[in-house]
Amino acid sequence: MEEKNEEYYNKGRTRSVAIIIRDEKILMEKVHFFERDFCTLPGGGIEKGETPEQAVLRELKEETGLDGKVIRPLAVQYKDDGGTDYSFEVEISSDAVTVTGCDPEYEGEDNPLKEVLWMSLDEISEKDRAFLWSYGLMQVDGFFKIIKEWDNEISYPGS
Repeated sequence: MEEKNEEYYNKGRTRSVAIIIRDEKILMEKVHFFERDFCTLPGGGIEKGETPEQAVLRELKEETGLDGKVIRPLAVQYKDDGGTDYSFEVEISSDAVTVTGCDPEYEGEDNPLKEVLWMSLDEISEKDRAFLWSYGLMQVDGFFKIIKEWDNEISYPGS
C-alpha cells in the first residue's frame, strides 16, 4: 500500500479540492497515507476532458456521497513537481448527510479514506490547518472573524 501511496502522490497531478462550510465547521476527510493518519479536504485528480469545477464535484460525490454546487474559485497552487491544485468554495444542501465513500483508484485495495467529518478550526491541528490557509480558507465568510478572535494564540499572515 505504501508504494502505491508514493506513486499516487509523486505524479505532478492536477487536482481540485472543495472547501465546504456548515455551522462554522469544515468538511474534512481523515485519510491514511504514508503510515500516518491526517485530515484533508475532499477532492482529487482531474480526469482528461474534465474542468477543475467538474472534477471537484465528481470527487465530492465519490468520497462523501454529497452533491454540491461550486460557488467560486478560491486559490490555485502551482506545485514544485509540476502539478496544480485548484480549490473551490462549494455549497451543499443544508440537510445533506455525508457518507464515507471511497477512492476509485484504490478499488479492491485498502481504502485510504477512513472517515468524513465536520471539524471546527480548533479541532484541526495547526499543521493540518496550514494547508487550509493555502487553499483560501481566509476568503470564506466568517473564518477571518474566527481567526481574529484567537488574538495572539496563533500567528497568521497579516497580524
